[in-house]
Amino acid sequence: MKRSCTAILLAILVGATAAAAEDDGWRPLFNGRDLSGWKIPEGDGGHWKVIDGVIDYDARSEAKGDKNLWTEESFGDCILEIEWRIKEVHGLYPVPTVLPDGSLKKGPDGKPIITPTPNADSGVFVRGHGKGQVNIWCWPIGSGEIWGYRNDSKMPAEVRAGCVPKVAADKPVGQWNRFVITARGDRLSVELNGQKVIDNVRLSEMPATGPIGLQHHGGIDKKTGEHGPASSLMQFRNIRVKPL
Repeated sequence: MKRSCTAILLAILVGATAAAAEDDGWRPLFNGRDLSGWKIPEGDGGHWKVIDGVIDYDARSEAKGDKNLWTEESFGDCILEIEWRIKEVHGLYPVPTVLPDGSLKKGPDGKPIITPTPNADSGVFVRGHGKGQVNIWCWPIGSGEIWGYRNDSKMPAEVRAGCVPKVAADKPVGQWNRFVITARGDRLSVELNGQKVIDNVRLSEMPATGPIGLQHHGGIDKKTGEHGPASSLMQFRNIRVKPL
């Protein structure tokens, strides 16, 4: 009888521990089967879809308006974890050299230095804030860059510099990467593959709440019929959020 009671007690404790581990505040945003909980763009035509347990996008949405994929729910302060990979690149994109202060490196003629680079382009929107998009691309400065604020000349110098990744932490095209994005108040931090790339930068126009979005970018070049060199040829998986 004692052994039976002990076994029951252990089972209860193990179950309680497992439940606590699962109930640590994290919530999945993607179930690996379908796009439940996400708003598919009206008229998309099946281009945002689930393949082999991941969200797949081919940059060809037929939606007339917003082509991005958004969560149905809005979030405020939170930690977002998301894995992503660029499937492939097409063509060469005119990529400038971004300096640590957020400005562009210029040549003797005073014009930005441009390097044609294989590229793809997407990003993650936090709180529905387009200007605060966390970039995914093949630029030498690395993913995690916050385009809208870095390019805003009205922003303080420390903000523009704070929106430039501290290190290029991307894995090669075709491999999976992992963002950990923390939004607290008007502050945003981004880790990419375990390295801090954006450190508590202040985004003054960040709304208090909003949905999480996966960005459409680019599409088919009308002249060539091929994908442009800044298209969202992307996959996403293991998406979860922890409200703070």
